[in-house]
Amino acid sequence: MTKRERVAAALATRPVDRPPIAFWRHVPEVDHTARGLAEAMLAFHRRWDLDFIKIMSTGVYCVEDWGCKVAYTGSPGGAKQCTEHAVRRRADWQRITPLDPGAGALGRELEALRLIVKGWHDDAPVLHTLFSPLTIARKLAGDRLGEDLAQEPEAVLPALEAITETMARYAQAALDAGADGLFFATQTASPEVATEEEHRRFDTPFARRILEGVRGQSTLTLLHAHGKDIYFDRLTALPVHAMNWHDRLTRPTLAEARRRWAGTLAGGFGEWATLRRGPAGAIAGEVDDAIRQTGGLGLIVTPGCVLPLDVPDGHLEAAVEAARKIRS
Repeated sequence: MTKRERVAAALATRPVDRPPIAFWRHVPEVDHTARGLAEAMLAFHRRWDLDFIKIMSTGVYCVEDWGCKVAYTGSPGGAKQCTEHAVRRRADWQRITPLDPGAGALGRELEALRLIVKGWHDDAPVLHTLFSPLTIARKLAGDRLGEDLAQEPEAVLPALEAITETMARYAQAALDAGADGLFFATQTASPEVATEEEHRRFDTPFARRILEGVRGQSTLTLLHAHGKDIYFDRLTALPVHAMNWHDRLTRPTLAEARRRWAGTLAGGFGEWATLRRGPAGAIAGEVDDAIRQTGGLGLIVTPGCVLPLDVPDGHLEAAVEAARKIRS
């Protein structure tokens, strides 16, 4: 099978020659330019020869054009942070108005996508990374988002509308620029940062509007839910092809998820534990366990989230070898 055929079979829960495998890592030293990011992504793909390419834009590219100051501050996962939020007072939500999806930092990431599509050497699907509108609102405001939603949600709702309008247009622009699909992340689908009611009212409805807009155009929409005790059943009601979460850290397990949802599951590796510490036998054991839990159908072998920067290459080699030795 080619990579595209393998991924398509996994999405259709058909037998595959082996399970698709992918993982992703930030490149904070070069991701501030389109060419730097593109060259790093292409080099990573050439090195590991994975079954899809997830473009590792910074986690805060989506808020730069609204005024957030961003920098890499040493996160072991390589993610940049907002060092100065755009929304510091409740009245600042009024400043969040629709953006041109082809300009500024958004346009920079589209240019990186175009360079990657132009330079990649096989048929691996390319996924551009987007975030849910509520996640973006939290990046814009930090912890004050929760306070404002609780005390005066009417102050936040127009901003959520503007974010959703911008990101819906941006999702379409990414597909027009050559992306095969989207890696769509929510960091606000866990009680660690949002109540279930807040998630129901302010996260999934706005996310749905973006995802519905690309239904039928995106060949792989992979939903990532960050955090513990995620609102799994609400998330899997969204129009996505596959679901990724920290399955080695929090429920549901892959087996539980398979009983609750018919879509494709992306997981199996513990990125902060087994992939980071090894040994190779334990890494292979997680692949075998993921196959056992899912029956090997409708599975893409991935970590639960971004790789730590210090995962040894030897451990990634063991992960790739373990996935590729599996034959259905």
